[in-house]
Amino acid sequence: MRPLRYSINVTLDGCCDHRVIIPDEDLHRHAMENIAQADALLFGRVTYEMMEAAWRPPASEAMPDWTKPFARTIDAAKKYVVSSTLDRVDWNAELVRGDLGQAVEQLKHEPGKGLFTGGVTLPLALTELGLIDEYEFVVHPRLVGHGPTLFAGLSKYVDLKLVSRLEFGSGAVALRYEPRR
Repeated sequence: MRPLRYSINVTLDGCCDHRVIIPDEDLHRHAMENIAQADALLFGRVTYEMMEAAWRPPASEAMPDWTKPFARTIDAAKKYVVSSTLDRVDWNAELVRGDLGQAVEQLKHEPGKGLFTGGVTLPLALTELGLIDEYEFVVHPRLVGHGPTLFAGLSKYVDLKLVSRLEFGSGAVALRYEPRR
């Protein structure tokens, strides 16, 4: 079964608003490596639309040169979009409808090296269903005092085991965890 991996950037005070995180070349390279470990991306509507607006050509062509490898990687990736409001998607994507747990279990049982997800709302639902196999929190040395936070409303504890740690020159630290089962 292919694993479902989750990664998100977060500030020290728990904010996960991408507008307050300062991207750099190392972080883009790391994100590209994460995406390259998966056969497909699994996004909710908000994350899909945000990523498409930023990284689908021609929008990505206006980005700095050091972002180009990430842009090419995400542009080429197969994408699944969980949405009850979108009628259609493109950008190498297909809609996921119906029972979320069954749909994601089916995707996980397909052959391949893995699935990768990001965002806030969909990962909360996937966590509730026990479907995420690996969590990565890229913690940035910044305090912002506002914004959306991770896992607000989670109905039960999820105990995690640290499996790796990676420090970046910016002071950000990628902490990778697996659920204790």
